[in-house]
Amino acid sequence: MKRMWPYLVPGVILGAVGLVWTLQGLNVLQGSGMSGSSMWATIGPIVLLIGLALIVVAIVIARRRKAQ
Repeated sequence: MKRMWPYLVPGVILGAVGLVWTLQGLNVLQGSGMSGSSMWATIGPIVLLIGLALIVVAIVIARRRKAQ
C-alpha cells in the first residue's frame, strides 16, 4: 500500500492545480492575472491530465497489491 502514495498525492495536487489553471484560463475563475489567458487554458488541461494519469497509476498499483 505504501508504493501508491508517491503517485496519488502528486496526482491529486496536479489535478487540482490543473483544474484551477484551466478555469482561470477560460475566464471562469476571475480576479487573477491568469484569468482569460489562452496560455493557462492550454497548460491547465495538460497538467490536469498528468495528475489524472498519476491517480490511475496509484489505483492500478493498489489493486495489484490487494490481489496478491
